[in-house]
This record gives sequence, C-alpha cells and structure tokens, in this order.
Amino acid sequence: MIDFNFEELSHQWQTIASILTVPRSEEEYDQLVNFLDRVLDEVEDNEKHPLASLVDTIGTLIEAYDNEHYPFSEGNPIEALKYLMEEHNLTQNDLPEIGTQGVVSEILSGKRSLNIRQIYSLSERFNLSPATFL
Repeated sequence: MIDFNFEELSHQWQTIASILTVPRSEEEYDQLVNFLDRVLDEVEDNEKHPLASLVDTIGTLIEAYDNEHYPFSEGNPIEALKYLMEEHNLTQNDLPEIGTQGVVSEILSGKRSLNIRQIYSLSERFNLSPATFL
C-alpha cells in the first residue's frame, strides 16, 4: 500500500489539479502546452528524470483536446512524422534532430520509439504540440 501524507498531498493537489486537467479552451490548451515545454526543458532526454512520467500525463491531456479539436493529431506519431516528411519533402537525412539516417529509419519502421528529446525537437521544428508525437 502506498503511504501518503494526505494533508501535504491535499495542499499540493490544489496546484497540481489546476494544471493537470483536459483543456477546455484554446487559452488553457496553450498554457498546458507551454507547461509541457517547460517540463521538457527540465527533463531533456533523461528518461529516468523524476518528472519524465509527467510528460506522458500532460501529453495525454493535450492529446484529449487535440483529438476533439484537431483531427490531424488522431493518428499515431509515426504516421504524423511520415506525413510531415512528405509535406515538407524531407528525407531521413533531413532530420538530424532525431538522429542518424539509421535511427530515423528504425523509428519510421516502428523498430524504435521517439524519445523525449526527439519529440521536443520535432514539435519545435514543425510548430506542433509535442502530443502529436506521443
């Protein structure tokens, strides 16, 4: 059984709950995306960072909003990346922010998943929510 200090948890939850909700407006969506950017800046590519799982949680909340308001984000991350590559006439060698051509090939074939650093880099490059690549 997980042991909590419920008094401390109750106090902290007010702050956390105000951040970790599905956005109901474009303004709330933008605030959550900005918060995700700040978390990604902190976590960088360290998947063992204590806040790394927060990236997934925030991504899920953003994805819920995206699914309702932006049909493009309903696909999977690999399909989104393939689409963007086609739209921008990019080859595997044109994505150094992901890694070498071999790494890009493994990601596109589903042999490897995008990591936090790659997701952040792609979201910045294409000016999309990181949730697109989660």
